Amino acid sequence: MSRKPASLSGRCLCGAVRFACSAAPRWVVNCHCDSCRRNCSAPYTTFLGVADGAWRWTGADPAVYRSSPWVQRLFCPTCGSQMAFLSERWPGEIHFYAASLDDPDAVAPEADVYLAEKLSWVHRDDRLTGHEGSG
Repeated sequence: MSRKPASLSGRCLCGAVRFACSAAPRWVVNCHCDSCRRNCSAPYTTFLGVADGAWRWTGADPAVYRSSPWVQRLFCPTCGSQMAFLSERWPGEIHFYAASLDDPDAVAPEADVYLAEKLSWVHRDDRLTGHEGSG
């Protein structure tokens, strides 16, 4: 089920903040943690992890919201679209939102994470591995 193309690009809703990746993502997962759900106002979000040095901003720089002392959430200052997640817990990589990709079908999740915080009415794809944990 997992797909990981060698290059990807994406943008925010208004097109001001853009990024490009020159390498395949390290991983693609659905995150069910409460923080990500609230940040995106969605039942879960899908991230792709990209190594530092394999991506760059190609449009305007995003704004930064520090949701905790060790987490930065990057978003478009014009339209508010969520663009990326950075955490000291995962040094050396950035986490882009799959929905912001120019071709979101280019990737597919390989796992569900933080299932301990999953909403009861969300149904998992049994083909994906799962990790309980909590954020």
